[in-house]
Amino acid sequence: MTPLENEITALKRELISMWILVQSQLNKAKEAMVKFDKDLAREVLVKEKRVNSFELKIDRDCENIFALYCPVAVDLRFLLAALKINTNLERIGDIAAGIALYVVESSVNFDIALLEKISLLNMYDEAINILSDTRTAFEKEDTVLARSIFKRDDVLDNINENAPVAIASVIKDDISTLPEALYMLSVIRKLERVGDQSKNIAEEIIFYVEAKILKHQESSKRKIQGEE
Repeated sequence: MTPLENEITALKRELISMWILVQSQLNKAKEAMVKFDKDLAREVLVKEKRVNSFELKIDRDCENIFALYCPVAVDLRFLLAALKINTNLERIGDIAAGIALYVVESSVNFDIALLEKISLLNMYDEAINILSDTRTAFEKEDTVLARSIFKRDDVLDNINENAPVAIASVIKDDISTLPEALYMLSVIRKLERVGDQSKNIAEEIIFYVEAKILKHQESSKRKIQGEE
């Protein structure tokens, strides 16, 4: 392997390590929410510093590779994609920390029946699975799997769109659930953004593997269909 290939391989390993950490953060935030485990939620908040450190190191490593090797073609596309994927993963880490913070700050336990009623648990599981599959797509350079993320993100979008009505129904049935219901709505909003970040990652995988830019194409198609 050439020195550049060694650097690219090492960078890919770093990104995968960061991915695993972010997935763990998201999983632990869910467990903390379901079990109302404030200690586990605090652990997520503490480990957020590790996610931030990963982001800074990966950024620096990308910059060094640009400066030392002047990469072209697929290597250049990989580095450009890596920078954006790195940012997306850090933002998902922030989302996990935000959910954990709700658990720390909340004075009421989250009712499992309510979490299921508003589809929050299903949404959380799908968000975690989507993030996991983007990692698999990245590791295997599987653009078919990457493309499947776009459709699956619609599931999260639909739950998010229906959330205000579902939450309003919960509050109407029992006004005392208001603080808890508002926290749940905030978690749903955050999980919807996990889907958006995962979709961004999928676009970057397709970009570096196939040299195709998909950003804005989906929204453009929707606008055209709306005009028709």
